[in-house]
Amino acid sequence: MTRPHQPDQAVFRSVLPEDIEWQPFPAFPPAVRLAVIVGHPSEPGPYVIRVKAPGGTKLMPHMHPEDRIYTVMSGVFYIGLGDRFDGDKVQAFPPGSVIVLPGNTSHFHWAKSGEYVTQVTAIGPLGLEYLDPTDDPRKRR
Repeated sequence: MTRPHQPDQAVFRSVLPEDIEWQPFPAFPPAVRLAVIVGHPSEPGPYVIRVKAPGGTKLMPHMHPEDRIYTVMSGVFYIGLGDRFDGDKVQAFPPGSVIVLPGNTSHFHWAKSGEYVTQVTAIGPLGLEYLDPTDDPRKRR
């Protein structure tokens, strides 16, 4: 039995660091960048993205409908759970850490000690909803 391939996975290929195209993402603060590595996050199916946040950046409390697996590629990734941002409740994850975040879990991020890059693996479509609509950069543009 032949199994159908996922989008962008029908032929062998690689993605080198220098080939990654970092782009702004409307749901993130302006300095944060997103890169699509594999798949099509806006469509149903598996995807892999990377997120780069410069030092000091905060992503206020939000949720994603999809289950996510974060892998910390570089820097220290600070994440906290809950409906309100609380810098005292973030947990630090160094490079190589893997974080499993169930869908619809309220959380927040902080690039507390400098830039970080995380890789997110999930099954789309990607969704992001801020708990406080005034925190949503899409509503401020």
